Amino acid sequence: MMADDRADPAAKPVWVWAIPLIVLCGTVVVLSGLVGWNALIALSVAAVVAAVAAAVSSRKLVIPMLLVAAMSWSANKSELNPGLLVENRGRAVEYVFGRQLSDAERADLLRQAESTASLGLQQDAERSVMSVLGLKRGDQKPDNFAQQVDVEAERLRSDISLAEWDIRVGQIAERLASDRKGGFFPPETDPKSLRLYLDAILETVAIALWGTALAVLCAAIVALLGSERALAILSSGDSSIRRALRRIGVFFTRRGFDACRGFNEFVLALIFVAIIGLGPFAGVLALSVHTFGVLGKVFADALETVRRGEIEGVSATGAPAMHVVSYAVVPQVLPYMVSQSLLRFESNVRSASVLGLVGAGGIGFLIDAKLKSYQFQEVATMMIMIIVLVSLIDFVCGRVMARLT
Repeated sequence: MMADDRADPAAKPVWVWAIPLIVLCGTVVVLSGLVGWNALIALSVAAVVAAVAAAVSSRKLVIPMLLVAAMSWSANKSELNPGLLVENRGRAVEYVFGRQLSDAERADLLRQAESTASLGLQQDAERSVMSVLGLKRGDQKPDNFAQQVDVEAERLRSDISLAEWDIRVGQIAERLASDRKGGFFPPETDPKSLRLYLDAILETVAIALWGTALAVLCAAIVALLGSERALAILSSGDSSIRRALRRIGVFFTRRGFDACRGFNEFVLALIFVAIIGLGPFAGVLALSVHTFGVLGKVFADALETVRRGEIEGVSATGAPAMHVVSYAVVPQVLPYMVSQSLLRFESNVRSASVLGLVGAGGIGFLIDAKLKSYQFQEVATMMIMIIVLVSLIDFVCGRVMARLT
């Protein structure tokens, strides 16, 4: 009976389970307090030492200790510092919602607006004088041209009442204040801008649609070569050579999937933009290559789970290999393949929305341009449109899956 208690892990004394924790705490104190190591690095090393101790005393704590080591090391490597969020909360609020302008800044903006309005009036007067004289841009102007422009500017100014002038200056000042204030709210609602953004959104959807369609078509075919169960149907036979060839084919096909999805769409877009130039076609190629790698692995894994009973039933009729695949394999994995394809299409819409940052088309190009010119309200409008689009696609995909299941 005593031997059974000793063999049962639950019967171990409490101090045995406490050994790794004691080693962990002691090593952290030594490394961080006495040696002066960084606290996270000290915790990572201490957790590895504690895992070694746990391997001797209580093996169930080995994995948790290794997880602590990995997480503490990665926290140090990625420079996690939640305190920065608290310290910069004011900056975050100003960036998102804009900042309050001081009275001095508003007075300065009013002076800039007055100068801008006067400059605009001067330009109107110059165009009016050139029209009267029959001059075109680049023509030789008479010696008294500047005096004529000043006279015409004074005439135009006299035609504008003080109230109208104040309104014009006030509108310019509001626009300048909005630019200086920053912030994403309220979003841009100008109809011309919305039509421009809608066209860019549709281009983004087109990029995602073709990128996903090409990837699904290629992955559905090549995945047959990445599944041992599917290859056993296409190339039947139990000889050692056939088995070895199937394993080699699966291995290299899987590594091909790894290579395609090993690079982010953003990096692939950079490569294709350099090869074929700017435009949405580079985005289509980038998405299709990456999505092919993802779906190829997913489809191949799904093919490995098909039930053998259906395969044996169709094979028993003497049907050729492609008929076995069509009638025994595809029906089993088709719903899963459709759901994964729709999921990748939704993901590709989000990915396509940023490929324009590198010139691969879509709304990302406009987002990049607006961010660089500090037009955050226009960016907010495009972000809202993207959110609405993704929600709509999610709803439609959900309805499609409901009909398939």
